[in-house]
Amino acid sequence: MTATATRVLVLNSGSSSLKYQLLDMHDAARLAVGLVERIGEETSRLVHTPLATGGAKRETEGAMADHDAALKAVAAELAADGLGLDSPELAAIGHRVVHGGLRFTEPTVIDDAVLTEIERLVPVAPLHNPANITGIRTARALRPDLPQVAVFDTAFHTTMPEYAARYALDVATADAHRIRRYGFHGTSHAYVSRKTAALLGKDPSEVNVIVLHLGNGASASAVAGGRCVDTSMGLTPLEGLVMGTRSGDIDPAVTFHLKRVAGMSEDEVDELLNKKSGLIGLCGDNDMREIRRRIDEGDDRAKLAFDIYIHRLKKYLGAYTAVLGRVDAVAFTAGVGENAAPVREAAIAGLADMGMAVDADRNAVRSDEPRLISPEDSRVAVAVVPTDEELEIAQQTYALVSA
Repeated sequence: MTATATRVLVLNSGSSSLKYQLLDMHDAARLAVGLVERIGEETSRLVHTPLATGGAKRETEGAMADHDAALKAVAAELAADGLGLDSPELAAIGHRVVHGGLRFTEPTVIDDAVLTEIERLVPVAPLHNPANITGIRTARALRPDLPQVAVFDTAFHTTMPEYAARYALDVATADAHRIRRYGFHGTSHAYVSRKTAALLGKDPSEVNVIVLHLGNGASASAVAGGRCVDTSMGLTPLEGLVMGTRSGDIDPAVTFHLKRVAGMSEDEVDELLNKKSGLIGLCGDNDMREIRRRIDEGDDRAKLAFDIYIHRLKKYLGAYTAVLGRVDAVAFTAGVGENAAPVREAAIAGLADMGMAVDADRNAVRSDEPRLISPEDSRVAVAVVPTDEELEIAQQTYALVSA
């Protein structure tokens, strides 16, 4: 890597989408951002914003049969802005990989052996790892000479103690099939917990934080001194909080009941719990803005969905307060956490005896900056900390290849 190579391209490959950002790690500036969606469908769509040149957002439509075609289209857009993948200033490509199991506890340069191990983890992440692998293969084919780095969603949670990570299952069976709690959204939890400590003017090692990553997917983590000690998602991203389309915590016997009594197949139960449950299953909407609008109009079904969502949040706040023993801060992040003031207010309401409170005026402020929304004299700081998973991936990637 040359001294002038300070750029990192971050790729987040989904089953039919490709999100990307190009950053210059000299000053963490975003040079370009974009999204390709509907890959493999009749008409794909690419949205590209060249931030480095201050140019207008560009949208193009056309058939992109696979991720190879999509990434080549992205490369063409970047080249049009003088930011091509052949630039000597490009230091590495960082890939979001959802599941790294127990082997991958930190960012890792991808070689054939690493890619094989990521493939071995497909059974525990069938919805995510295959798409991540496709993106890696495509990028390696385009730039085989460039370091490609995998940054794992699960890595931050590998510090969980064994008593938090294990399920109460027969040990031999669990070990044989790698059944344990891995956790997800790790790049977000790492970034937000560190930023929360900075907001308090402290080193991460001095702060205990409960992070609430609330988007369409949602997860909570208990972070003690910069290390995750518990998190709500488990073997898969299904466990834990109520989410947009996922049920979160549920009695496992419900699955047996649905198969025996309703005659549902394994695939049908899987689809029910992952895609037809959560908020959308409860009220038909998974957009919190729409749910709040319906509540304001007196919609009882939307109100019940919201109350169930908040009740689960409170349970995890209480549980992680007990796990940590001392809580210095609660941090809300991601789409709902950053933008839905009523969610933050309701989640913290009634927790004054736990030292948690929200100031109504502070909570109503909208900002892209980390900020406190608790009263000045609150024992526990309550914060809104915008997450930046792409920057976290870029930072970890660049630190590895420039070491």
